[in-house]
Parts: sequence; C-alpha cells; structure tokens
Amino acid sequence: MTEPHRYRIEPIDPAAHLFEVRLTVAEPDSKGQVFAMPAWIPGSYMIRDYARNVVAIRAESDGLAIELSKLDKSRWRAEPVQRPLTLIAEIYAYDPSVRGAHLDTTHAYFNGPCVFFAVVGKEDQPCEIEILPPDEAMASDWRVATSMRRKGAEPYSFGTYEASDYAELIDHPVEAGQLLIGEFEVNGIPHGIAIRGQARVDMGRLCHDLQTLCEQQMTLLGVPGDMDRYLFLLHVPGSGYGGLEHRWSSSLVCARDSLPPRGGDEVHDAYRTFLGLASHEYFHAWNVKRMKPEVFVPYALSEESYTGLLWVFEGVTSYYDDLALVRSGLITERSYLELLGQTITRVARGTGRLRQSVEDSSFDAWTKFYKQDANASNAIVSYYAKGSLIALALDLKLRSETEARISLDDIMTECWKRWGESGCGMPENGFESVAAEVSGLDLDDFFDATVRGTGELPLQSLLHAHGVEFNMRASRGGNDKGGRNVSASKQRDVWLGAKLSDKDGTSVFASIANGGPAELAGVAPGDKAVALDGLMLTSANVDKRLRAYRDGDELELVVFRGDELVTTSIQIAASPEDTCYLELTEDVELDVETRRMSWLHG
Repeated sequence: MTEPHRYRIEPIDPAAHLFEVRLTVAEPDSKGQVFAMPAWIPGSYMIRDYARNVVAIRAESDGLAIELSKLDKSRWRAEPVQRPLTLIAEIYAYDPSVRGAHLDTTHAYFNGPCVFFAVVGKEDQPCEIEILPPDEAMASDWRVATSMRRKGAEPYSFGTYEASDYAELIDHPVEAGQLLIGEFEVNGIPHGIAIRGQARVDMGRLCHDLQTLCEQQMTLLGVPGDMDRYLFLLHVPGSGYGGLEHRWSSSLVCARDSLPPRGGDEVHDAYRTFLGLASHEYFHAWNVKRMKPEVFVPYALSEESYTGLLWVFEGVTSYYDDLALVRSGLITERSYLELLGQTITRVARGTGRLRQSVEDSSFDAWTKFYKQDANASNAIVSYYAKGSLIALALDLKLRSETEARISLDDIMTECWKRWGESGCGMPENGFESVAAEVSGLDLDDFFDATVRGTGELPLQSLLHAHGVEFNMRASRGGNDKGGRNVSASKQRDVWLGAKLSDKDGTSVFASIANGGPAELAGVAPGDKAVALDGLMLTSANVDKRLRAYRDGDELELVVFRGDELVTTSIQIAASPEDTCYLELTEDVELDVETRRMSWLHG
C-alpha cells in the first residue's frame, strides 16, 4: 500500500501571521526529491508566485539536517536520502482575499496552493493533513470548516483530514475561527455554510434559499458522481465582494449587511447580489471544476495555461447564475431583467468591447484582465460580462430558430455528458461544435461575430421575440448601474467622459473614456481634480455640478498632475445613451408568452 504524503500545518505565530507547514515523504526520489509551490490558483488566472511568501525553509531526515537547494523561484531539491524526508517551512499569510492565506489572532484561513508544497513526480499519491490550532487560550472557541474528508477529526474540529492526491489537497480551502454554521440537504447530499464575521443573520432563511437555489441548479446538469458534500465558506466584513470556486466548496466574501436579517422576508438588492455570487460559484462545480478546458487537464500550476474558452466557463456561468435565481423563484422576472440590464450597461459603457473579442480576452486574461489599468475600459472586454450576454443571445437564438425545441440548456447538457464526468477536457472548438450538432443550425457566423468579432450583439430583436423590450438611456450619475427606468428630470444631460474616485483623501481621474471631453481636453489618468468652472470638483459633487451645464459649454478645468497645477479648457458633451433597462412586454401573443416562460422558468 502506498504511503500517503503527510502534511501538518500549524499557526505558530498568529500575531506575525506565520504558519509552519511540515511535509513528510515516506519514499523520496532516490535522485533527490524536488518540492514545488504553485505559481497560480485554479479559477484566478494570474501568476501570483505563492513561493514568495516562504519566509524560511529546511529539510531533515531522522532528525538530521538535509541539504536543500533552490532551483528557481518556486522549486527546491533535497539531497538524496534513503529514509523518510521532512520539509519544514514558515509561510507568511496576510492576504485576506479568497485566493490567499490569512492568519491573525482571530482566525486562520488558507488555500492549499498558498501553503502546501507538491512532491514533484509523486503528485498522484494520497495525502493526509493534520490541521493544528494555535495555543489553546486563543483557539478555545474556534471551529474548523473545510470540505476535505475527515480522517479522525471530529466534525468542524482540528485534527487529521485526507485527500486522494495533491490536486484534491489544494482544492479544499480551510477556515478556522469563531464560525456560524448552518446545514441543509440538497437531493440527499449534505450541504453547509460557515460564516466568519460579526453577522446577525436569519440562518434558517439563508439555508432555505441556498437549498432552493442549489436544487434548481442540479435540475440542469444532474448530480456529479463524486459530489457527496458541499460547503460555502463565507467571510462577512463591513464591505467586500468576491468568490472562488472549488470542487466541493466555494470561498465567498460579501458585506455583512448583504445577508438577510432575522424577521425579514425581502430580497433586497444586496442580498440578491449575494445570492447571485453563491449561484455563480455553485454552478462552477459543474462548469470549470469538473468540465474544463482541455489545457487544464491536468493543471500546469507552474506557468500560464492559455485558452480562448474562459468566456464559456465564466461567461456562461455568469449567465446561469442570475437566471437560476428567477427559475428557482427567489427573485421575480422584473428583478431578473433589472440584473440583465445592469450587465448590458457594464458592457456598453466600455469601448474595449469594440477592440477586443471575448476569445482574445479569455486568452489574454493572464496579462490583461487580471492586471487592469486606467485604460482597461477602453482596451479590453470582460469575458464574464460579455460572455454572459453571448450566452443569452445564443440561448434566445436557439429558442427562436428551433421553435423552442432546443435551448442553451440542451447544449450544456450535451457538453456535460462529453466532458463533465469523463475527466477529459473540452477542446477549443468543443462548445461551438456541440452547439451546431445539437441544434442542427449553422452557427459559424454567429460565433465568428460574437466570440471572435467585436460587433454589437443582436439583443434587441432577440429579447423582443421573447416578450422583453430593450431600452437605452443616458446615465443619471456615478451611482447609476442601469437596469431601471428613470424620469428625464433625474438624468444629467452632460458628462465629463471620465470617472472620478477617491484616493488618499483626494478625488482623482481614475479612468478616461476614449474620445470623451476629458481626453480631448488633455486630462490624464491620475490627475487630481481641483476645480471646474471656478468651483471645487470632487467625486462626491461631480454629478450635481454637471446638472448646471448643457452640451457644448466650454469650462475651465484645473487639476494637479503630480505636484504641478494644470489648467485646461473642457467642452462638456451630451451624455451617451449607454445605460440599459429592460421591461416585460404587456399583452404578448401566446407563442411569445410561451417562449418567455420557457426561458425564464425552465
């Protein structure tokens, strides 16, 4: 029987944010065992070089020091030994994101790639991990939440856990601290949510809504053969938002006020956003964690893995996340259309959609999407947002042209049959081939235009055929995300062609729209706003200030560029109609009503 690799992780100095990680290899490579840390974490496509957080590292065997040589930025080789070999490392952990590791005197959180070394050449061997607490006084009321299988550890406790191999080991984030835990079942499968943070939440309602959502998603693609448990790990600070998918769990961050309070039954906007986040990461349990691009099978975590399919795995997921909310009855049709209008607005406001295709955006995620600068909205398009709109357009096109016989649901079901349970990755042309095969339609022009092209999507006509009216209007200000109709009196008539935000207590021009008034006036990203038309200009007052002007007005604009005062003339322009809202069409024909019901309610 193969001896497992034995890991041990202990918060040795929470105040200094230091974990100690020990890894014992029973039968190390006779030529000298190589150890490696991942350079990136699946689901977040940017090189993060987790080895940079290794503060100290050494090796020993039978209590004797073994020479350890560093080969490159993330690999070490131990001199050959005939006995079990132990690697000991101290790792700095102060990244509070869902992609990192974070340790302080209140909790311990880590993702496997941040703390666990791979035993190179032996990654397929089973792993055991002992999770230890800090000193007893500090952790007397701490519990442990992870989707990893227990091997001796009591539920929600420190102790020993196990994984089938290294890939699984690093796919189970771990949270330890004062946790609020809720449990529920979905089709007989145990599910749970563990919340860290000072939240007063209606846990019964939260579990009910998550159960309803998860049940709805399982109706589409079925229960994965190895999904025998699932856990939502949720951190609720004062503000924040984000998530990262895993095979049996997800790690989420949302503002504590996003959760439902005790005694309420309203799905307010912030709670709707949280449900959409949970829905997105849960759908990933199928789409990208089990069914994934061919280049990800297996993951090559030492370098970039390029694919043009992220729009399928993130964009299609982004389409189904909110659609699942209305299909499950958690939100109304009008609420869903509001969310859809906001997505269309986000895409419409970035001229990058006219320069970069979603296929290129997917491929360039490593260098562009995850490393955005002040010019990002002018140069790149989100494969999440536009990808979701391509999924919408494809879904409605299929429904319209096959008399509702075929939909995107059928395409995803067939993709799942081929590449979900099989463990084989989806080839680069796989999704498009299946869509054409299942529908019987010639979709080459559609995919050439929407995926590889940069033209506008035919959403207006497609939505109209499903009983939804597509409308565009001008923005009413910096807080206007779209999705809702507003009266003309509440709209501002003009814009600066720039976004102002606060940085270090000063309002700065954070981004400049190509061809807009600010760019034509010579304003640059990072300029500090001083005055417009002789009066102070800030991110807080810019919308109110602009309502005093009309298209064509020429005004004096004063900014600081570095420590130099710059005065320029800016010609205010009419606000573009870049804000979308959708409305249900009243009194539609029966066939239109049938298509709409089938789309929105499955």
